[in-house]
Amino acid sequence: MAPTAKPRILSGMQPTSDSLHLGNYLGALVNWRTLQADFDAYFFVADLHSLTVATDPEVIRRRTRLTAAQFIAAGIDPERSAVFCQSHIRETTEVAWVLGCQAAVGEMNRMTQFKDKTSKGQSANVGLFTYPVLMASDILLYNPQYVPVGDDQRQHLEITRDLALRFNARFGEVFEVPEGYIPKESARIMDLQDPTSKMSKSSSSPKGLLDIMDDPARLAKKVRSAVTDTEAEIRYDVERKPGVSNLLVMASVLGDTPIATLEQQYSGRGYGDLKKDVAELVVETVTPFRQRIDELLDDPAELDGILARGAERAGEVALATRDAVFDAVGLLPAGSR
Repeated sequence: MAPTAKPRILSGMQPTSDSLHLGNYLGALVNWRTLQADFDAYFFVADLHSLTVATDPEVIRRRTRLTAAQFIAAGIDPERSAVFCQSHIRETTEVAWVLGCQAAVGEMNRMTQFKDKTSKGQSANVGLFTYPVLMASDILLYNPQYVPVGDDQRQHLEITRDLALRFNARFGEVFEVPEGYIPKESARIMDLQDPTSKMSKSSSSPKGLLDIMDDPARLAKKVRSAVTDTEAEIRYDVERKPGVSNLLVMASVLGDTPIATLEQQYSGRGYGDLKKDVAELVVETVTPFRQRIDELLDDPAELDGILARGAERAGEVALATRDAVFDAVGLLPAGSR
């Protein structure tokens, strides 16, 4: 790929399930697809992070390919963006060690995600404890100007910025200090059964979650069973009508129609009409998406080739950063081996 003067942006997802949900798709992947036009984009499957949870090796392999396939099916173009696996860039763990030597135990202790996950029964392993350091390496290796972040990742971006500033102050200006990137318009899709909570793999009930790889008929049934309220008016009011508001957001994004227009269209109509239309939009959206994923998974050699080419592009940037980091801290350059 030719060099670019565009600002760089980077993001990733863990391969922790057999399907992304509609919230992932609309809240992240749709934005990633748009960002390709204006940024030098790097998108990775965070397979090393997935090892903090005990998982069968074959499951990790399958989910890693599946997550990459979902990126591409959603419109991430490997010809414009680097699509790669975190584990294919060995500099990730090398720089993570150097950054870990700059981090304090107290900082790691204050990370809320570690506390939240261990309080819910996840193993308190060292990998989970030092997860923010590995994430900092994920980011700083590529010197991106921007990192798309959600509410649950803000603290991790802050520790990344802190480590970059601390390293630069001690060893010289090696790292770009990244800024969080908040898209102007980002759909926040809520749980269908608890519309006051964000749709989530970890906290949503099966009936409240729309897995993109699920059977279309089942997805439509879940939408038709979505919680609303005892009123009859279809209007956007997150505080008083969270369920109806969530359906309107889905209809707006999937149908590319302003919410105000939808409120007019559904004036005098019932919730059943809205649910039926949203269900149809969901099925229309996921059907071609699933077909493209199946095509990619049917040719794993080609998919692996896409990931290899993405890793080659990412690796050039990562190697230069690793060498600068090693030189800054006083490590001797390695000979050929």
